[in-house]
Amino acid sequence: MSAQEKTEMFAAFQHVRWIYGIPIFIIGFLSHFFRALRWKLLLQPLKIFPSTTNITLSVLIGYLANTLVPRLGEVAKCTVLAKYENVPADKLVGTIIAERAFDTVCLLAIVFITLGLQYDIIYPFANQLYNQLFIDESGDFIWARIMIALGVIVVGIVAFVLLYRKIKNSKVGNVIKGIGEGLKAIGQVKHKGLFLLHTLLIWTGYTAAVVVGFYALPETEHLPTLAGLSVITFGSIGMIATPGGIGAYPVIVAQVLLLYGLTEGIGLAYGWVGWAAQTVIVLILGLAALILLPLYNRKKDEKAEAGIGAG
Repeated sequence: MSAQEKTEMFAAFQHVRWIYGIPIFIIGFLSHFFRALRWKLLLQPLKIFPSTTNITLSVLIGYLANTLVPRLGEVAKCTVLAKYENVPADKLVGTIIAERAFDTVCLLAIVFITLGLQYDIIYPFANQLYNQLFIDESGDFIWARIMIALGVIVVGIVAFVLLYRKIKNSKVGNVIKGIGEGLKAIGQVKHKGLFLLHTLLIWTGYTAAVVVGFYALPETEHLPTLAGLSVITFGSIGMIATPGGIGAYPVIVAQVLLLYGLTEGIGLAYGWVGWAAQTVIVLILGLAALILLPLYNRKKDEKAEAGIGAG
């Protein structure tokens, strides 16, 4: 960054309208809540019926864990829910893998929608990203690397199947079987319309939080709603690349906002403000969930024991 860009970024920080943090916080919580409700639907075919409170708090703890290590949250929320609902963790892990695969498809759909609606704006950036990822130094598509990667995947799958056949009756085999049952659950969801509605609400919430965030800075309040879709599309890469998206998310967002006429300094300022807002939401809700989860279940157990005693 040049001296001028640094000056612009720090000047923008001084004009942040923190009042917009309130609606962003509410939207962020609702997005996580709808994710919990969608996961609950995914567990029903497995005859697992957790309470809405437990599954919501488990999801919030999972997001908190993801700020430390990417994807650690998937394991954390399965472990927590399995403990408090007394259900097999392996089946929960399978549903999470299925859910993430479905979200990947959703993200790809959003990429194509974003590119279709804003072709002239987004194509140069998308093309640049494509060249960085898939074109080698000589200008050719990296067929060799792709084929090697596919070969490794195929060999890995074959080796896994052969190994599973030998250990399918062991404890490890039962765990793998449970994960497989969880993976199949996404095709067995009874309320598919509701499942898709929750998915729509999740991604709408993510986009709405970004758009509301535009109003937090005077320099970004003029940006169109579709710019929020672009930020979600490419910013998601940053959230995956590093723990909680730290560092990567603001840089990618800044590059996206350059396409809408902002300077890199202002783009970075918005990126850091957006990242900070998301991180604060996760920290507050995650820490609150850590405190509330054992308290809620202690009271629930006490009521159950009192009911048994009365009977």
